[in-house]
Amino acid sequence: MNVLKLGIPKGSLQEASLQLFRRAGYEITVSSRSYFPSIDDDEIECMLIRAQEMARYVEDGILDAGLTGKDWILENGSNVTEVADLVYAKQSFGKVRWVLAVPEKSPFHSVKDLEGKVIATELVGVTRRYLERNGVKAKVEFSWGATEVKPPVLADAIVEVTETGSSLRANGLRIVETVMESNTKFIAHPAAWADAWKRRKIETLIMLLQGAIEAAGKVGLMLNVKRDNLERVLSILPALKTPTVSALSDSDWVAVNTVIEEKTVREIIPRLKAADAQGIVEYPLNKIVV
Repeated sequence: MNVLKLGIPKGSLQEASLQLFRRAGYEITVSSRSYFPSIDDDEIECMLIRAQEMARYVEDGILDAGLTGKDWILENGSNVTEVADLVYAKQSFGKVRWVLAVPEKSPFHSVKDLEGKVIATELVGVTRRYLERNGVKAKVEFSWGATEVKPPVLADAIVEVTETGSSLRANGLRIVETVMESNTKFIAHPAAWADAWKRRKIETLIMLLQGAIEAAGKVGLMLNVKRDNLERVLSILPALKTPTVSALSDSDWVAVNTVIEEKTVREIIPRLKAADAQGIVEYPLNKIVV
């Protein structure tokens, strides 16, 4: 039987990835004692791998495909096929930034100010290339963790990943510059991507995962309205594309079905009710495949 060997990121992206797969229709069960979680698809074998190492194992053919960040692909200089962007992170469905940060009261306000200084980071290769592009010579030290606490005693500055900047601020740091933006990518070994069966399997996975991401933060809305009031209702509804309007058995009435941002529901439903919409139903969405 054909099997796709798939790497699931272990660590900060793990829970977000498992939730994404769940919304896409795949149940992955992780055991605390094993790096080989089970998945309810006999054609997929999963392995938990740190995102930092994922591209290397895919490049070596140990894995057919995996999910990792653009940052770690660049850091490792891996020769892999970047199949698709999956824009989600630990806390949100968005990109992350690797930023140059310094203590709040430090005299450094530009990367140029760090000539001859010490920078701590886990993203050593990317940071060194960033300094080279800016004509700055500084010592870049690999950080094994807790990077935010190293300035000013153990380093003059750090290059660290952030979604909101809250952890940096909590540690008395301010952002000087953005080194790079990153997001999760679905990558494949070139031979796996060239294999017809594995490519179809990967494309199906990506379609469902992207559909789950597209549905994040959105809900479906159904309602009935008299034809005479339809234009009033449609003018209230923001839509993914165009609301679907269907005839009902009573020719004076129609049904309207649409997708809206969940955060707008509490404002829109009262307005729909005021426009004489009836039978308003809000329902959750797992996937939107466009």
